[in-house]
Order: sequence, then structure tokens, then C-alpha cells
Amino acid sequence: MKLGFDHIDQLVVYKQSQVKELVNNFLQEFEIQEKEHITIHTDNKTLAFYIECHIKAKDICNKGTIDVPLDPENQSDYRANREVVENNPAYLKMLQDAEEKRIFSNIVAEYNPDFEPDKPLKIIGGQHRFLAIERALKKEINEFHGFKLYFDLSMEQRLDVQLISNTNIAVSSDLLDRMFETVKGPELRDWCQKCGILEASQDFADKKQRGSQISVRGARTLIVNYVNGKRIKDIEFNIIRTTPAISGTGGVDEEWEIIRQTPKLWTDKKMIEMGKAYAELVASQKKYFSVKENFEFSEKALSYSVLASWAFVAGVLHKNSERLKRHYDLSNRTSGDPLNSSVLAKGRHKTDPENYRGLGTRTDVKDRGRLTELFFLQAEKGTGINKKMVDLAIEKYHAKEANLRVQEMEKKL
Repeated sequence: MKLGFDHIDQLVVYKQSQVKELVNNFLQEFEIQEKEHITIHTDNKTLAFYIECHIKAKDICNKGTIDVPLDPENQSDYRANREVVENNPAYLKMLQDAEEKRIFSNIVAEYNPDFEPDKPLKIIGGQHRFLAIERALKKEINEFHGFKLYFDLSMEQRLDVQLISNTNIAVSSDLLDRMFETVKGPELRDWCQKCGILEASQDFADKKQRGSQISVRGARTLIVNYVNGKRIKDIEFNIIRTTPAISGTGGVDEEWEIIRQTPKLWTDKKMIEMGKAYAELVASQKKYFSVKENFEFSEKALSYSVLASWAFVAGVLHKNSERLKRHYDLSNRTSGDPLNSSVLAKGRHKTDPENYRGLGTRTDVKDRGRLTELFFLQAEKGTGINKKMVDLAIEKYHAKEANLRVQEMEKKL
């Protein structure tokens, strides 16, 4: 077997030697179709090294795994991959094709014997094809399948490979957020686990759906609004605009990038207290509706508009211990349904369209603003959410917005 590099002028000598050794180890371990000559290619953008080859199904299954961490050295328990969708029609067709000896191609993987050495073939893109090949092998169908196989990837290169290998499938923005956050470090996940928002060793949701845990976007939104709320004095709440934001998704959120670099952010005791109080609110809401089986009401606390507004008010009241306590005690109010979901569902303004389903069902500015007024009112009274309070909060929001618009128009005169 002859090994050759392309783009040699771009390669560092020690890197050539290291990659060549890994490729040789791979060739000794795996049966491939290309026996005469292998070219080690270089991705010009990231300088990642890879080969293109066809590997025997038996080796793929016996020495391969789809259980692949994005950061195997520091965050080995957390995965970048999507969940396998076993009931997807395309996947079911794939299983049938594999049993009819179809040859699959463009499977993206990394040869990495350092992490889980008995499974050095790490499948990065093509986990459904891997499972189809595995199932066909049980029926003694042992074909060669096409791979783009990477060697000696850095974490940044591994993220890039994850992203480009998923460009041909429907990848959720939540999964992309999780991947980007994993590359930056475990701080957000660790904080959520410490507060009880995530369970121990649990990762963020790879897709926001019924019954899922909080997403990266949700966790970012919680912290961003708490930090932004702290910048507002509670005595000025009624005279300034107090609309919380929802963090961006599927890419870089500049506001979050700035906030996550705040010194001592992750050890802030008051923010940890906020996180624990939010976890209790989520748990109480789910517990109450676990028997009644109302999924919409059960997950109301995970609604982006609810969590953003709740966190924003917690930030505004961070120095007002008495009112903050009443805000956090909401999880123990309203006969087990902290958010009084049925009352929220009936809350509406005369300007709302007929299909409006109440507070906490949308993510627009209006819904977030109304909920912020509601949580601020509740913290003042401490009696829990009720119909009169919801109606007043809605009116206060619209009155405040109207007054602020008048002031802005006067400044332009």
C-alpha cells in the first residue's frame, strides 16, 4: 500500500508523520477496497486530513460506533449527534435497501483509537446508514461501503466536520446550538445541572419538542434576561420599557457571547439561586399536570416567553429580597398549578386576534411584555396568579407602551 499526501506545501512536517502513522494503523486494522494507493487529502479551509475509501461492513460494525462525543477529552459524556429516528420512512427504506445489498457512500467518520480503542471508527455523519449496515450484516450481507475518513481532528475541526456532514439532512437549530455550546465549554450545561434545570449527566435537548428537557436556547434566554433585568431598578419598572429578549438560535448570538464571558458569572450565588427557583417552577408545573395529562399546561414554564419574562423579573428584583422571595415562591402557589395555566389561557386584550390562545402561547414582544408585567405584579402581591391580576397586567403593558410611544413622539418634535 502506497501512501501519498496532496497539498504537501501546506503540511507541517510533524503533522505529516503523525497522520501517516494513524493512516497506517487504520490500514492494518481494516479491510478496505482500495489496496494499491491511498491519498491523504487536506481540507483547505480547516487543514483537516482525510482519506476516501470503502470499508467492509464487518469492520464497520465490529470496530465502529455512533456514540461519538464532540469533545472526547473534556466532555466525553455528551454527544453532538442527533437522536436516531427509527420510525422515519426514509430510514425504514434504508434498512430494506441494505438487506438488498445496496452500497452506501459518503459516510463521514473519524479514525480515533485514543477514545474507546476497541471502537476506533467514530461515525460522525451517517448514523442511520451505519445501523442499516449493522442490521444487514446480521443476515450475512457484508459489502464495502464508502467513507470520508478523518484523522487527528482538533475539537474545532471535529465541529466543522459535524456541521458539513449534516448539510444534507434536516438538522434542528437546537442541535446546532448544543454543538456550538459544547465547543465553547461545559459551563452552561454544568450550571443547569447544578441548579437542577438539567438532571445529573443530562445534556440539552437536540430538538425542542413535547416532553423534552430545556434547550441551549432556553438556558441562554434564562441567563441573558436575568442579567439584563439586573440593569433595571425596580423603582423604575413602571416608567421604562421592560420587554425581555429571546436568544438567537442556529448560529452565533452576540449578546450571549458577551454575557457568557462575564467574570464569575457561573459562580454568582444569586444567579444560582435564580436557576434553582426556576427548576422548582418547572418541576412543580410538570408534577401537577402529570396526572391531568395536559401537555401544553405541563410545559408552560419551558415556554420561551414565560421563562424569559420570569427570569427578567428575577433580575429586576435581585436586590429586593422580600419581593424576590415572593417571586420565587410562585412554585408553591395556585393549588399546585403555579402559573394558573387555565387563567393564562383566557387572558386576552381587545386588540388580540380571534385565534389568540392566551399568555405564554406565543413568543412575540407583546406576549413577553405582558408576562413581565404579570410576574412583577405577582411579586408585589405574593398571592399567586389570578384572573384579575392577568387582566391588570395586560392593561398595564398596553398603557405603558402607549405612554412610551407618546414620549418618543414628543422627543421628535
